[in-house]
Amino acid sequence: MLRTPLVESHALSAVAKAPVYLKLETVQPTGSFKLRGATNALVRLAEAGCTRVVTASTGNHGRAVAHAARALGIEAAVCMSSLVPSNKVEAVRALGAQAHIVGKSQDDAQHEAQRLVREEGYAYVPPFDHLDVIAGQATIGIEIAEDLPDVAHIAVPLSGGGLFSGVAFAAKQIAPSVRMTGVTMERGAAMHASLVAGKPVLVDELVTLADSLGGGIGLDNRHTFSLSRELIDEVVLLDEASIARGIVHAYEAEHLVLEGAAAVGIAALLAGRLGNGAVEHGPIVLIVTGANIDMNQHRRIVGAA
Repeated sequence: MLRTPLVESHALSAVAKAPVYLKLETVQPTGSFKLRGATNALVRLAEAGCTRVVTASTGNHGRAVAHAARALGIEAAVCMSSLVPSNKVEAVRALGAQAHIVGKSQDDAQHEAQRLVREEGYAYVPPFDHLDVIAGQATIGIEIAEDLPDVAHIAVPLSGGGLFSGVAFAAKQIAPSVRMTGVTMERGAAMHASLVAGKPVLVDELVTLADSLGGGIGLDNRHTFSLSRELIDEVVLLDEASIARGIVHAYEAEHLVLEGAAAVGIAALLAGRLGNGAVEHGPIVLIVTGANIDMNQHRRIVGAA
């Protein structure tokens, strides 16, 4: 697991009329930020004598669990729905974990993971709603605040809330005035729908370029809903065309290959959707969460621009 670079984007700074920095979680060994939370959780389990773990994942958390489990000598199973791209499924298998493809939603994958816990004695590693996972993701917020003490605004891809709540909690301990924005897709945004409803709710999962942001937050959510509700300043919802523009900009102007979920901060800034003008009062950080996109899909998106 790496301390990742925080690099200024001159192209995006010109758009925002303020310094814009990219936090490049794409350089992690598994290609996404998820390695932080998974590693922290699995180290704790290994210390307690655990020998086999299971998780439900939209792809990147599963890859992170598989990577950490292999390093620790632990058996791993990853449950995913049929909506998870094939490149992410194969990456999990390549790391030596079992891949269980079940149903058409994250909830279906979750039910299979719970069955393995109940019937076969696996220990469950949640993708977001667990304090050890949240603490692992929080290290991103610590690094940002240490590297850029005057940070004014952090935009975080918003899904189950593990990344958002961890980063926001840590960053606000060091830089209390920092503005925290969650960015997600319009299609099936479970945390946004839950925040609007005032409680965790179910949403239909839909195909989206930001597939890593899909899935519910759990009706029995214990941590990330309340933390996100307390710490979030605004939520930005993006249509698919905007997400595609973020992917294209990342490739053409930043020389980065990004999955849709990782490009939502860039997309929101390009669309003029961040901060209602408040962003001009200090540096902005966009967390670039992952590079695990199917390359055929990436070529189609860039080629259509």
